[in-house]
Amino acid sequence: MELLIERYPHSKKETIGSGFVLDNDFIKYEFLTLELPWKDNQRRVSCIPIGEYTVVKRWSKKFGNHFHVLDVPNRDYILIHKGNYHTDILGCILPGDDLDDINDDNEVDVINSTKTLNKLIKLLPSEFKLRIVNI
Repeated sequence: MELLIERYPHSKKETIGSGFVLDNDFIKYEFLTLELPWKDNQRRVSCIPIGEYTVVKRWSKKFGNHFHVLDVPNRDYILIHKGNYHTDILGCILPGDDLDDINDDNEVDVINSTKTLNKLIKLLPSEFKLRIVNI
């Protein structure tokens, strides 16, 4: 199994994308993502570079069950975790099943992040590949 994220810049504050859980190129699950904008891979203010990464399941007190994206150049602790707003992110990826401006800041937010993350945790194995592309 593999996770594919097709991302596109949305504003100066965020990047949105479409996520796909793929099993032998068959789409098993589709969702949306929210990330920070591209700012030359700067820590805590930029999304990560396009490319392929290994991801593992992880648990922490702060995020509960989530995913850890490994071997991101010049970065560490890049996670796929629950959250709704670009202000919830320090370089990580937030999943959701819809987009809307739920906090009235004129920026898009992801909706139902906890539900979407739980679905991803059930579907994906303990280790898998993540492929990120720009469209």
